[in-house]
Amino acid sequence: MSREKGKRGEREWARCCRDNGYDCRRTSQYCGQSGDASDVVGLPGIHQEVKRVERLDLYGAMLQAKRDAKRGEIPIVAHRKNDHRWVVIMDAEDWFALYGAWEGQR
Repeated sequence: MSREKGKRGEREWARCCRDNGYDCRRTSQYCGQSGDASDVVGLPGIHQEVKRVERLDLYGAMLQAKRDAKRGEIPIVAHRKNDHRWVVIMDAEDWFALYGAWEGQR
């Protein structure tokens, strides 16, 4: 049951990315056919760990994302629980780097 909910969450997140203009898709798990441990692929430079649960172990999820991210990728956790919108969780250091790059483009 929880594995199916995880798959549904990954498909939902990929659809959210596509709805926002990014060609993302769910990938094979455990470095399967794609060789990528991300739950969803299509955001270059971002390792996407997707959690569709009511109670998130935030730091455990971030540790998993960091462990599975390739060198040079920014690990994020995309999370949603029932009746809530998607949120993206990341290290403050990475967030400030992205914000600084955005601010420099303004």
